[in-house]
Amino acid sequence: MEQKRLQILISAVNKDPEELIGNMNLDCDAVIVNQLIGDYEDKVVEEGKYDYIQAFKDYEARIIHRKEKGVGLSRNTALENSDHELIQFGDDDIVYDDGYVSKVLAEFDAHPEADMLLFNVKAQEGRETYWNENFDKITWRNYGRYPAYAICARRDKLIDSGVKYSLLFGGGAPYMNGEDSLFLHDCLKAGLNIFRTPVAIGMEKKGESTWFKGYTEKFFFDRGVLYHFLYGRMAVILGLRFLLKNRNTMCMEMGVMKCWKFLRDGVRHGSTIS
Repeated sequence: MEQKRLQILISAVNKDPEELIGNMNLDCDAVIVNQLIGDYEDKVVEEGKYDYIQAFKDYEARIIHRKEKGVGLSRNTALENSDHELIQFGDDDIVYDDGYVSKVLAEFDAHPEADMLLFNVKAQEGRETYWNENFDKITWRNYGRYPAYAICARRDKLIDSGVKYSLLFGGGAPYMNGEDSLFLHDCLKAGLNIFRTPVAIGMEKKGESTWFKGYTEKFFFDRGVLYHFLYGRMAVILGLRFLLKNRNTMCMEMGVMKCWKFLRDGVRHGSTIS
């Protein structure tokens, strides 16, 4: 059946899965990995529900509770438990448009050359990183702007590539954001054909960032670690270019050279954990 082709893989923290399904306006099968932190763990223990199937509308959601942290680990767990032709990464603060499933299926059917498609999801004001105006191929020049919730893929192609999310970056991991850029970097390196599409499928709800705490020493250090993995020997130079481009916002308090010092420290540290 057509509606069984797409499965959304949702990374959540301390959420009521049944409530989440309605809040996100889900309209396809799902795998929901709900990481338990603090008091919420006690509630799940009392109910004894760690791994179960939740029916909704004409669909099913596999609910997986885990006593662990890390968005990369969550996404990998969801992918390992998926089994549909097409998979879509999602976060617990996204609300999907009515009819989004038909849009996703139509784009994949129209573009058999695409192993992966990056859809438009409207971010909350001030957190915009991309908006696709046309259909085009993703290359080494333009892969770094996309969040996980933009990504849909042919599951078998992704599984065969061997690419997984890094456990080093993102919420709950040792280093700040960048896990999505690194994931797409690794997908390109593995030879997957990735395209962007102007088709919009949902929007991000307003809320505070779970990782951004200002332009601190850790922000620039962690950026350096990420740049090591993304750019190798060019990390320090490209890091300086990044700081100069954003000097009027990111470097106002510490200045470009001090920020660059912390970034370089991160690059050097990254080379020790490769």
